[in-house]
Amino acid sequence: MAGIAAGGAAAQSGETPQTATAQTARAQSKVTVPDDVVLTLVGSRDENLRVVEDLLTADVHVRGNEVTLSGEPAEVAFAERLFAELIALIGKGSPLTPDIVRRSVGMLTADHEESPADVLSLDIVSRRGRTIRPKTLNQKRYVDAIDHHTVVFGIGPAGTGKTYLAMAKAVQALQAKQVNRIILTRPAVEAGERLGFLPGTLYEKIDPYLRPLYDALHDMVDPESVPRLTQAGTIEIAPLAYMRGRTLNDAFIILDEAQNTTPEQMKMFLTRLGFGSKIVVTGDVTQIDLPGAQRSGLKVVQDILGGVDDVHFAQLDSHDVVRHRLVTDIVNAYDRWHALEEAEPHDRSGRRNGQRRGRA
Repeated sequence: MAGIAAGGAAAQSGETPQTATAQTARAQSKVTVPDDVVLTLVGSRDENLRVVEDLLTADVHVRGNEVTLSGEPAEVAFAERLFAELIALIGKGSPLTPDIVRRSVGMLTADHEESPADVLSLDIVSRRGRTIRPKTLNQKRYVDAIDHHTVVFGIGPAGTGKTYLAMAKAVQALQAKQVNRIILTRPAVEAGERLGFLPGTLYEKIDPYLRPLYDALHDMVDPESVPRLTQAGTIEIAPLAYMRGRTLNDAFIILDEAQNTTPEQMKMFLTRLGFGSKIVVTGDVTQIDLPGAQRSGLKVVQDILGGVDDVHFAQLDSHDVVRHRLVTDIVNAYDRWHALEEAEPHDRSGRRNGQRRGRA
């Protein structure tokens, strides 16, 4: 393992079996950290080191550029892997933060084949010193799927980076001249028939529903160039209804908030696909705003296109939330509540009916 000098204690010849057993119950290893990496590894005011100490069961002691690990053999081995990954991350130019340390520990604990250093160092697009990268394994798989498939569905709760990463891939494709334009669209379901009562022109009425797409775009493209690119048609942001009757060639097309499409709208959108184009559809099936009992096109499309070649469904969950840490707890709490609601609908209905009858 690069950068690591193992020094585990082992029983020496001539020792009694009891002494050897006692010694092998504990292990020790020393990690030599390159001098130019030490400060980044421990973090400002040792913030990264404190997170490592909290999350690892092995004892960690840092002196100079040497990290001493001690504990049970399995604990020490895990700590060695973690430090190797963190050193590799820094070596690839990635910033190291307490959040990245936590995510690295989580990936190693899950024991996936992918290396945290490979997942967290994947650069998508950079602007003014800021680089957009996937922050979880599922996000990395989502990004890889966009590279390898023509149509990709990113499905998951709020804050999992579905739209943001898709937007980053669109900008990357445009910069690499893989496509000639980016088309961003959303259904304006929330407005409904009330749209006509809003003040302003049609553009001003629909603008609030497209604003999140502008916000993400401004993070990746110089804000001064956005009006020029939109006027030239290189970037188009429009309601879903504007897609009808079109064939979109050589474009990177993103449909956001797709849970608010009907099955008919979803079919209409997907059949806009032209030559040299790529489609990414994002949405959260737990936040459907369709009126009445209308079915969500994002829900039924999984059954319709699940076996179609070159169509990929990427599932993200609460572990992929990259907003405030409380958002993960909120998503998990709602998931538990929905599970209870689905598991006990008849019991709840029976109790309510019984209570009403008793009161009558």
